[in-house]
Amino acid sequence: MYEYEPTIYHPQRSSQSLHQDFTVQCEKMDIPSLSYLPTEVQLINDAYNLVIDAMLGPDADWANIKEPYPGILVTLKQIKIPIASVDVPSGWDVEEASEDGINPEVLISLTAPKKCARGFSGKHFLAGRFLPYDIQKKYELNLPDYPGTDCLLEL
Repeated sequence: MYEYEPTIYHPQRSSQSLHQDFTVQCEKMDIPSLSYLPTEVQLINDAYNLVIDAMLGPDADWANIKEPYPGILVTLKQIKIPIASVDVPSGWDVEEASEDGINPEVLISLTAPKKCARGFSGKHFLAGRFLPYDIQKKYELNLPDYPGTDCLLEL
């Protein structure tokens, strides 16, 4: 797939049709899916070049998250390969960074950077130029202009 060889680990299958459709799409594209995440960190380091962290989303309350997610977080914090987090790194609160969470090399903010991204020191990208101007104005968002038809911008 575009010269990449992704593998998906999805610990709990969702009943939402959108998630089911994505699963079917991945299966039809012969993208392998792991049934479990190896706890032997070196296996992950040896098998992959990058981990995309898109575990739960920005509204996750990590103080009340149930297994398997806390165990996954422990494993991700130990790996040596780069991590790219989508929107809010796992283990962080949307309002602020957390030492209890992972420390990604890359952060891809969706729509607008969240408050927790203020102290992020790695590569930071903004993706998704689909927010209508009236919403940007309502919430006083000062989003950068995307060049041309690009949908991704390095901040």
